Amino acid sequence: MDFKELQKKLEIKFKSEDLLKQAFVHRSYLNENPAFILGHNERLEFLGDAVLELVVTEYLYKNYPDLAEGEMTNLRAALVNAQMLSQISDRLGFNEFLFLSKGEAKEIGRGRQYILANTFEAFIGALYLDQGYVASQNFINKNLIPELRDIIEKKLWRDAKSLFQETSQERVGITPTYEVISESGPDHAKKFVIGVYLEKELVAKGEGSSKNEAQQKAAENALGVKHWGHID
Repeated sequence: MDFKELQKKLEIKFKSEDLLKQAFVHRSYLNENPAFILGHNERLEFLGDAVLELVVTEYLYKNYPDLAEGEMTNLRAALVNAQMLSQISDRLGFNEFLFLSKGEAKEIGRGRQYILANTFEAFIGALYLDQGYVASQNFINKNLIPELRDIIEKKLWRDAKSLFQETSQERVGITPTYEVISESGPDHAKKFVIGVYLEKELVAKGEGSSKNEAQQKAAENALGVKHWGHID
């Protein structure tokens, strides 16, 4: 993998190319390649997550003076969620530079989405260590912040559960309830299927690795079923 090509594409030259490479090393790769000279990217991800949150928070604070704290929190959450970060990573070509185990390399679904999102955060962490806050801020402002416009226009910052509850109360006078339909898998890899109900009517189901994720998916699907403004 030629990381010089990636730097050329991003118009960023790292002082330490090893630091850049480490941002792309998934833990699974080291399990199969224990002699690999670099460590995995989880500490960089931890750092990058904090830098990302600060940059986005500062941008929202300065550019949206009329927004309340809760509204800024929801906008930030919509901007830095795994789906959004993985889309940006894929668009930037990060997928081509991942160091993955043979098993993980075959994963192209939700698992890869999380890997790409985490890699984006790790890249931010590496960039911060290599070139400082302003360089990280410039990268985020260029590649992520422009997505805010679409989020605001399509009201994607409103989470599905809140939107479905508000709409169902307004249209049919009923507050939705959620029930676990099934639960499977070991403790470290649980899978929940949850149904959302309007009184006794099962409107839709949702699946997720946590109850909250499954509830959000169920509400999202219910918005589609009812044609009340589907959130993608």
